[in-house]
Amino acid sequence: MSTTSVDRGIGPAANPGYRAYVLGLLMVVYTFNFIDRQILAILAPYIKVELGFSDSQMGLLGGPAFALVYSTLALPIAWFADRHSRTSIIAASLAIWSGFTALCGLAFGFWSLFGARMGVGVGEAGGVAPSYSLVSDYFPKAQRARALAVYSFGVPIGTALGYLFGGLLAALIDWRIAFVVVGLAGLLLAPLLKFTVKDPVRGGFDRAETAPGEVEVAHVATKAATFGEVWAVLLRKPSFWFLAFGAACSSVYGYGAAFWLPSFFQRSMGMEGVERALYIAGIAFIGGTAGIWLGGWLADKLGGGVRKAAYPLVPAVGFLIAVPLFFLAMNVDNKWLAFLLFLVPQALSLAWLGPVVTAVQHLVPAHMRSTASASFLLINNLVGIGLGIYLLGAVSDYLTPRFAEEALRYSLYVGQWFYALAAILLIVSARTLKRDWVD
Repeated sequence: MSTTSVDRGIGPAANPGYRAYVLGLLMVVYTFNFIDRQILAILAPYIKVELGFSDSQMGLLGGPAFALVYSTLALPIAWFADRHSRTSIIAASLAIWSGFTALCGLAFGFWSLFGARMGVGVGEAGGVAPSYSLVSDYFPKAQRARALAVYSFGVPIGTALGYLFGGLLAALIDWRIAFVVVGLAGLLLAPLLKFTVKDPVRGGFDRAETAPGEVEVAHVATKAATFGEVWAVLLRKPSFWFLAFGAACSSVYGYGAAFWLPSFFQRSMGMEGVERALYIAGIAFIGGTAGIWLGGWLADKLGGGVRKAAYPLVPAVGFLIAVPLFFLAMNVDNKWLAFLLFLVPQALSLAWLGPVVTAVQHLVPAHMRSTASASFLLINNLVGIGLGIYLLGAVSDYLTPRFAEEALRYSLYVGQWFYALAAILLIVSARTLKRDWVD
C-alpha cells in the first residue's frame, strides 16, 4: 500500500481545495494589512489641510510611527509563532491593527495620530512572518514561489483598495470616516480566520518530498529554534543579508512612492478627489498584481534544479528596467499615456516579492521559517518603511523653497536610485544562493 501525503505528515495541507481556501483567506487578510497601512497616503492631502501638517510630519506618520514598532515587534512575535498556533497569532494581530486603524479617525493632532499609527504597527507585526511560514507548509517546494506570489497579491490589491475606498470616502464624506470604515471591516474578518484555518504540520511537505532512503534531518522540527540558533544559521549565509538589504533598498522607494504618488498626482498633475483615487488605484492593482504573478511564475520556472540564482536575478533585472520607466512616466503630459507607462515599472518594482521571500524560506529549516522571515522583514521594513516615506517627505520640504509645488517631483527622482542599488545587492546574492540553499 503506497504512502499517502497524510501518512507522510502533511495533514490538512494534503487537500488541494482546502489549501487553496487557506491561501485565498490569508491573501484577503494581507489585503487588509495593506489597506490599513497605505490608506494614510490617499488621505494625506485632507489631513494636511485640516490639521496643518508638513510633508516631513506626514512622512513621520507614514514611516517611523508605523515602522519602528512593526519591525521590532515582528521578531519576538515570530519567535512565538514558531512555537504556538500561527493562525491564532495572525487572527489576533488582524483584530489589533484593525481596531487601531479605526482609532486613527478620532485623532485630534499630530501625536494622537502618531500613537494610533504605532498601534497599527503593533498589530501588523504579527501578520506577515507567520503567514509566510503557513503558506510554505501548505504548498510543496515546486509551487511555493507562486503560492507566495498569490499571497503577496494582498500588497497591490490592498494598496489599490486603500487608495480607492479611502479616496472615495474622504472625497464624498470625510477622511475620518474612511479610517473607521476600513478598520471595522477588518475586525469582522478576524473570527473567520481563527475558526476556519488549521495550523498544519511544520515542514510536512519537505519531509513528504524526501526520496526513499534520504535522511530528513534538515526538516524535522522536534524542537522550536531559539533566536540564537536561527541567527547563528543566518550569520553564516551571506545570501540572506544581500537579499534582505536588496529588498530593503527597493522598499525605500517602493513604500516611499506608494505613499507620495497620490500627492504628486494632486500637485503636479492637477488631480483631485475621486479622479485621483481611481487613477492611483488602477496603477496599484493592475501593475502590482501582474508584476507579482510574473515574478513568482518566472522564479518557479527558471529557479528549479541548480538554477537558484534566478530567484534574485529576476527582480534585479526588473528594478534596472523600472528606473528609467518611472522617470519617463512622471514626465509625459498626457495623463492616460502616463497611466500606461506607470503600469510597467509598478509591475517590475513588485516582482521581487514571490522570488525573494521564497529564497529566504529556503535558507533555514522549516522550524525556523517564522523567525527567519521576521528577521528579513525587520531589515526590509525598518529601512524601507522607516526611511523611505520620511526621506521623500523631508527632501520635498527641503526643496520646496526652490521648486515650490514641484519639490515632490524632484524628491521622487532622488528616491528612484534606490532601485538601482537594490538590483546590485540582489545580483551579488545570486553568487552564494545555491551554496546557502536548504533543500
